[in-house]
Amino acid sequence: MGEHLILWDVDGTLLRAGDIGAAVFDDAVEAVLGRRPPERIRMSGKTDPLIVSEYLDMLGIERRPELVERVLADLEAGLARASAAGVLQAEGAACGGVPELLAELDAAEGVVQSLLTGNVYANAVVKVTAYGLDKWLDLEIGAYGSDSMDRNQLVPIALERVERLRGMTVRPSDTWIIGDTPRDLACARGGRRQVPARRHRALHLRRVGGHRGGRGVRRSVRHR
Repeated sequence: MGEHLILWDVDGTLLRAGDIGAAVFDDAVEAVLGRRPPERIRMSGKTDPLIVSEYLDMLGIERRPELVERVLADLEAGLARASAAGVLQAEGAACGGVPELLAELDAAEGVVQSLLTGNVYANAVVKVTAYGLDKWLDLEIGAYGSDSMDRNQLVPIALERVERLRGMTVRPSDTWIIGDTPRDLACARGGRRQVPARRHRALHLRRVGGHRGGRGVRRSVRHR
C-alpha cells in the first residue's frame, strides 16, 4: 500500500489573510528601497522572491539578489509582528471546511500533509499557525518560495524531503498538489516533467470542504 503526499497551497486555498499580506510587502519594499510601490503586483500563485523581483522592475531597480533577500527579511519581520499583535488573526481566517478536511486526512492511514507554496518558509509557518492549521501539517517536508523563485521547481524538492527526512518514497502519482490558481496546475505539470514517473494530481479548490475536489481527495485516500 503506497503513501499519499498532499501538498497544500496557502493563500486562497487553506486561508485568507486579508489585506495584511499585501500591506507587509508595501512596507518591506519601502523600508529597504526607500520608495513605496505606486501600485500592487498581482501576487496570486507567485513566489515571494518573484513578487519582490517584480516590484524591483516596477521601480526601475536592478534585480540584485542581495536586495531581494533584504526585502524578504523585512517582509518576514513585518508579518511576524502582525501575527504577534493579533492583526493577522483579526483580518483573516481559515477557508471554510479546511480545518475539518485537514483533520480527516490527518487521521487517514498513510497520508502525509504539508505545504507547497510561494510563501517563504517563515511566512508560511506564521500564516498557518495563526489560524491553527499547523497541527495537521508536516511543515519540515514542504517546499516554499524560499527554496526557489520558480514555483515549478518545488514538487521535486518536497518529494526529496519526504524521502530524506521521513524515509517515505512517495510515487508522483500519489502526490496531490492542491491550490486555487492556474500556477498550481502548472507547478504540478512542471513536477511531472522533472520527476520520472506518472502524473501528479492538481486540483483547484476555492471552498475546499464543500468542493467536489475535496471529496476527490477523500476518495483517492480511501480507495488507494
